[in-house]
Amino acid sequence: RGCRIENAGANGVAFVGDPAAVRSPLFEYGQRQSLAQIDREPGPKTDNYPADCLVEECLITRSGRVEKQTAPVQIAMAQGITVRHCSIYDVPRAGINIGDGCWGGHLIEWCDIFDTVLETGDHGSFNSWGRDRYWGLTDAPEALLPELARLDAVRPIIMRHNRWRCDHGWDIDLDDGSSNYEITGNLLLNGGLKLREGFGRVVTGNITVNNTLHPHVWYANCGDRVTGNLFMAAYRPAGGMPPGRWGQEIDRNLFTREADRARFADHGCDAHSLAADPGFIDPARGDYRVREGSPALALGFANFAMDQFGVTRPELRKLARQPELPALAQVAAEQRAEALPVGWMGAALRELVGEEFSAFGVGRDDGGVVVAGLSAESAMARAGLRRGDLIRSAGGSQVRTLRDLHRLRDAAAGAALKLGLVRGQQPVELSLTD
Repeated sequence: RGCRIENAGANGVAFVGDPAAVRSPLFEYGQRQSLAQIDREPGPKTDNYPADCLVEECLITRSGRVEKQTAPVQIAMAQGITVRHCSIYDVPRAGINIGDGCWGGHLIEWCDIFDTVLETGDHGSFNSWGRDRYWGLTDAPEALLPELARLDAVRPIIMRHNRWRCDHGWDIDLDDGSSNYEITGNLLLNGGLKLREGFGRVVTGNITVNNTLHPHVWYANCGDRVTGNLFMAAYRPAGGMPPGRWGQEIDRNLFTREADRARFADHGCDAHSLAADPGFIDPARGDYRVREGSPALALGFANFAMDQFGVTRPELRKLARQPELPALAQVAAEQRAEALPVGWMGAALRELVGEEFSAFGVGRDDGGVVVAGLSAESAMARAGLRRGDLIRSAGGSQVRTLRDLHRLRDAAAGAALKLGLVRGQQPVELSLTD
């Protein structure tokens, strides 16, 4: 406890506590508990875990040459870890990962993380998950989940004034159950910001170059607040978003296109947001501060330094590489467009698009057909399919596209067709008949 680490070198650093300190732990990805099973006492069970440590001025590169799932800075079963002025690049997956059994209080600031996720998938330059005791409870009332999420995430995790770039995932990827985060004043150069299901995330004053917010499978009562950010594309939701309002507040953001600002007005988003040129000072040289008079300032955005990312010690700064800076451009039209549902057997079906694969827990290249909606009287509903199911196989053959599904249904010649689904990231099998 209370340790200080400088210049950790190529191998990186890990803060991992004793699993016995975790109350009601989940040891497997698919493991689930009931509300009656879990310990309802907040925080850790023992004091045998790392806490109040500082990682500073570390240049970490070319890690993971043997073990591909390593992260240069790994935090699990710990509290109060500060990571400051570190440069991390050329690594197989996330540069910084916060995982199981964390009790919050971590601070990540002024880091430069890029060229990540080079050999794995479905991660970001920053990756986290909150598969704590509340996650996946089989019988907890949804109204109780925000309180239960704070049993482990007892203190906020703060990410501020960092520069992130990921070309094989999201720049910032808050995955399964990640809760109680404050993400403020970060520069995201490529992959945007993903918030999967979780509670109490505050996202403000961030710049997502050529990208946007990726909300995935939010709870209706998640309480997320997304304000004062600069977005350059419409939001890209995926997988089971609530039908009504999203989050506590998604508003007062700046977009570069009016159509992007208005795209999700039906979900209570961006009634007071604006669409305009943000007026970056010198983006070609990496200065994404906005000029005086920028409409972003009136929305609550605040400039932050663009020359303090990563290591600052002169001997390390001479060695440290810088990320490639993107040319400003709108997100391609084909990326912004949603796949239009196609009616079939009383259901509205569409193919997976963009990064939706992550919301369903499948591989990037696996494909699949999403049930976007269905009539209660349809053959699909009678077979037990639900809105949000992902059809992965039919008759034992893979379904990647709508064409695959039609072809396999025709080949069944009216006989019952066995469907393999993903529902809530769990496999389900059903039999479809006319």
